[in-house]
Amino acid sequence: MMFRSIYIISAFVASLMFLSPLVSHAAGTKYLVKGSSGPVSLSSADMVQLLENVVLPSLDQLAKWEKEGKITGGLPVGQRAFVFIVEASSNEEVDQLLRSLPIWGGMEWKVIPLQSFSGREGMEKNILSELKKK
Repeated sequence: MMFRSIYIISAFVASLMFLSPLVSHAAGTKYLVKGSSGPVSLSSADMVQLLENVVLPSLDQLAKWEKEGKITGGLPVGQRAFVFIVEASSNEEVDQLLRSLPIWGGMEWKVIPLQSFSGREGMEKNILSELKKK
């Protein structure tokens, strides 16, 4: 009986979420971005080229964006990865930013739109209010 109640509540909450307006990607949407790369086995000469032409210019651009307040984040210690939060007006803007990095094609990217804490709080309050009516 308890599992049935949990299922009914879960279905109710899911239906409320489905019927509520979708989260828009309006100005100020934050995105969690992670770029990661697998092992690279290159000769010393090729590694020099990679560092000079791809890695360092990408780090320079990321540092510039961080200084401008466009992103905040860093590199996980001991990993070949970038993790940062970017604020953008659209998915396309995030895509353009990432594609402008020289390292873009050499990494696997994961981008997650984030909902604000206040936005989620409002949604949870509405769900709570609806549940209390039942």
